[in-house]
Amino acid sequence: MSQWEPDSWQFKQALQQPNYEDQQQLKTVCDKLSSRPPLVTSWEIERLKSQLAMASQGLAFLLQGGDCNESFAACTADPIEKKLKVLLQMSLVLVYGMQKPVIRVGRIAGQYAKPRSKEMETCDHVTLPSYRGDCVNRIPFTAGDREPRSENMLKAYDCSAQTLNYLRALTEGGFADINHPENWELDFVTQSARSQEYHQMVSGIGNSLRFIDTIGGVTRADLSRVDFYTSHEALLLPYEQAMTRRALGSDQWYNLGTHYPWIGDRTRNLDGAHVEYFRGIKNPIGMKVGPSASVEQLVSLLNHLNPNREPGRMTLICRFGASKIRHCLPPLIEAVKKSQHPVLWAVDPMHGNTITTDDGTKTRHFDQILDEVRESFAVHAKHETIIGGIHLELTGNNVTECIGGAGGLSPADLDRAYESNVDPRLNYEQAMEIAFLIAGQLQVDAS
Repeated sequence: MSQWEPDSWQFKQALQQPNYEDQQQLKTVCDKLSSRPPLVTSWEIERLKSQLAMASQGLAFLLQGGDCNESFAACTADPIEKKLKVLLQMSLVLVYGMQKPVIRVGRIAGQYAKPRSKEMETCDHVTLPSYRGDCVNRIPFTAGDREPRSENMLKAYDCSAQTLNYLRALTEGGFADINHPENWELDFVTQSARSQEYHQMVSGIGNSLRFIDTIGGVTRADLSRVDFYTSHEALLLPYEQAMTRRALGSDQWYNLGTHYPWIGDRTRNLDGAHVEYFRGIKNPIGMKVGPSASVEQLVSLLNHLNPNREPGRMTLICRFGASKIRHCLPPLIEAVKKSQHPVLWAVDPMHGNTITTDDGTKTRHFDQILDEVRESFAVHAKHETIIGGIHLELTGNNVTECIGGAGGLSPADLDRAYESNVDPRLNYEQAMEIAFLIAGQLQVDAS
């Protein structure tokens, strides 16, 4: 295998990349990014990797969630707080139900670029480049807005840094204190059935904590902070290369723009630029695996990306769709078992269940999302493997983007609060419903 450098990917075919007209401007932007401070540290990354290794053995559980696509305009306190609140509440449900640690990872502080199925988009006989996320271009359908601008990467870095700074202040400064779960309340959900169930659970936890505190079993400092990690699809390779640095006191390369980058289903070509880039960084890697993944391809990718079979290195994020998972997942499980690669199996029940309504609105049916989660646990139980994580697109806003769920959303409700500019996300009630389902499922599996 050839020697790896952060720019090795440039000698491979790079899919899903914008076409920048001004290459000199692109180089100038990347040089500026390369001189800016890292956003995360190698110590944080290695701690996450060790926790993911535990999850692959069933000793912890990965909760990964957040926006399908972050926007620069949403880099404000309120949206960041709301996303963290939902993930904290979900993790509390999972910890309580599973009786094991939960690894909290946000699709946040860097999820500014998105792959698209079509390079171009046509509207009223006008054809322009597709919107690829704020890191690349802008949503309005004009030639100027849709032109890829490399300087947007500097704004993406700034927004990522601001978001991460606030997340660290919240999670380490008392906001995540289990003694004060009222900090995590979202005003618009106080009447939902899941909210009432959640509050009953919190009351029971509070009683247990008071008992433990009385007998001196845990200190308040132990409960006042949580680990919270960031992740995004490492799609825009010039940006990722600029954020790739040697760790202090080491000759190892890390992507220090996020803790936990992943490769998308559209860019996991064995001979492609994204796989080439990922093989050289020491971060834990997520890899989306859809219906097009073959047994041979998957094992070859694992051999390529994790030749030393390092625990915690590889997470397979499966996104087949409720109708395909029973057919697609079993042969991949058996092939990975035979290869003896230590992987963390996670389920992404969102991306394989996208549908379009009669009026052209992209949505997902919550029943199909739940079905894929249930089927994932059933298939892994049958093959005596461990499903150790879930990957969700969700928001803390009171949106109506996915139909179904306890709220009974119908296609007619979508216009009421459809805010996503790319993919539909779960709202609070739907996200909590999944958390309670998983907690209950794992209790059944453990009994």
